[in-house]
Amino acid sequence: MSFVVPPPIKPMLAKAVVGIPDRDDLLFEPKWDGFRCIVFRDGDEVVLGSRNEKPLTRYFPEMLEPLRRSLPNRCVVDGELIVGTDDHLDFEALQQRIHPAESRVNMLAEKTPAAFVAFDLLGVDDRDLRQEPFSMRRAALVEALAGTEPPVHLTPATADHELAAAWFRDFEGAGLDGLIAKAVDDPYVENKRTQLKVKHIRSADAVVAGFRWHKDGNGVGSLLLGLNDDEGKLQHVGVAASFTAKRRAEMVDELAPLTEDAFESHPWRSWAEAEAHADGRMPGAQNRWSAKKDHGWVPLRIERVVEVKYGSTLNGRFREVTKVLRWRPDKEPHQCTFEQLDEPLPAKLSTVLAT
Repeated sequence: MSFVVPPPIKPMLAKAVVGIPDRDDLLFEPKWDGFRCIVFRDGDEVVLGSRNEKPLTRYFPEMLEPLRRSLPNRCVVDGELIVGTDDHLDFEALQQRIHPAESRVNMLAEKTPAAFVAFDLLGVDDRDLRQEPFSMRRAALVEALAGTEPPVHLTPATADHELAAAWFRDFEGAGLDGLIAKAVDDPYVENKRTQLKVKHIRSADAVVAGFRWHKDGNGVGSLLLGLNDDEGKLQHVGVAASFTAKRRAEMVDELAPLTEDAFESHPWRSWAEAEAHADGRMPGAQNRWSAKKDHGWVPLRIERVVEVKYGSTLNGRFREVTKVLRWRPDKEPHQCTFEQLDEPLPAKLSTVLAT
């Protein structure tokens, strides 16, 4: 086999910006919430490359034949592997696709089949396109995928700022993550954040129910956050992290008084029992994504409230690690409820893919 651009390739990346950039040299695309994947094809040979350079091919066997049907005979295409459930992107189902057992891989390929969304063409036939401007690569990609059919898709793209803003607003309800903005004159630069990403940013007041030590053992690594459900029960919704070394040390002293007698009446005291983690959902549970990490935690009395910045939620949890904006001494823990979360309007994944 002889790929037009040989693997591995580290994908081009994007840096976060606030608001949709007001520039005339950008093309906007939806930001997909999946696994970044560069597809290498040479005839019947298809390799699914990943962001960390470890092939994804064995985990998505159902994608090989559709990619052979839809892609040029010899090409390298950058895109995203996604899984949709009930016409909505389902990142948790996608994560489950990475499994060491071949029998389970095959079962999940049938139960939760993936799709591939293409958004860049790095090479075709004998032509390496990486030094060509994105406008040319996009045009070549549209031509190359003219006859594509599901589960292989061409991502929509637009230079219209108003349409991009509508996508940013409307597509979130289908599980998409914002927008990617690409300069039309840029070449494909591996592992560089030369593209731009615009994500949904929101804030919420959450209860600080505990913390984990930093991985180096010095200071607070993350805060465990909770919100009260309709029955007044405190539910774990995620963590806040990314503190400076100085701030991590300061918080140890700030939180120390709240550790006294915290465990006795803590609403999450059952986390200390192994059976509480059987489904892998509660903090402290090990899973194949983080089996080597220390998930031990320090409970705190339910007295402190913090305002955090988040992007979106999934199944009642923050989808990403949140960032602390400020402490809220004016708020009581019982006031921190799920009602304050800003949920996107419902939308269908099929509508986005048909755009």
